Order: sequence, then C-alpha cells, then structure tokens
Amino acid sequence: MTEINRKTETKPAQKVSLVIAYISYFAAIMMLLLAIYNGFTIGTDNPIFASFAASVVFFVGAGVVLHVIGAVNLPNLKIDKNN
Repeated sequence: MTEINRKTETKPAQKVSLVIAYISYFAAIMMLLLAIYNGFTIGTDNPIFASFAASVVFFVGAGVVLHVIGAVNLPNLKIDKNN
C-alpha cells in the first residue's frame, strides 16, 4: 500500500492565493469606507452606493474562498512513475 505524503508546507500557488486573499480583504475595507462616505453624501438610494456595497460582499467572499485555498493542507496527488 502506498502512503500519502502529508507535508505541512504550502505550495507556491497557495501562497499566491493567500496574498490575493489579503488584497481582497483590503479592497473590501476600502469599498466599505467608500460606501459609508457615499451613503452620507449622496444617500443610500443611489446606485453608486449599491455598487460599492455589492463590491464589499464580492471582495469578502472572494477573500474567504482564496484564504481557505491558501491555508488548507493539500496532499501530494502526483502519481509516481516508478510503480
């Protein structure tokens, strides 16, 4: 029987995913601040406010998904050619 190699190191693509997740969190905070500012200046019934609020939801969702992809311990799924 073959044993699955469980290393705790992350792969390079996971590191990139984690960096993009942090960038998404930062973008969500910026969009939230813009939404709050526009909510006070132009009102909350404006489509610009709605687009900033939707951007907050998008960036938080993308950040969570990318954070999970970047932080999970993925097994090595390569098939050895020696077998």
